[in-house]
Amino acid sequence: MRSRLTREEHTVRFSHLWSAIATRHSDTIDCKFLVNGRGVVVALAHPAFGEFRERAGRPLTDQETAALAAAYLREYLESDREISGATLAVGREEVLRLAGSLGFLR
Repeated sequence: MRSRLTREEHTVRFSHLWSAIATRHSDTIDCKFLVNGRGVVVALAHPAFGEFRERAGRPLTDQETAALAAAYLREYLESDREISGATLAVGREEVLRLAGSLGFLR
């Protein structure tokens, strides 16, 4: 993917996802990516998953969760924001917005 402003190329690879309550006592679902070889975690607010289930009548799949995190990371990198830490926190409203924009929530 390429930055819109600087035209910098980023190589992004998905690694895995997990419930962060067990590893860092966070109420998130974490998706790890390698961005230019450096580990970056996109932490999706877990309350959004319950709200998604209520609205859609079904849970988000792991594949959809990874796609949500990838979409957020793409938007983040394309907007030329610098990744200052290893974790990018994504709030409930943003997770639901992404679910709608990807067609998971109608």
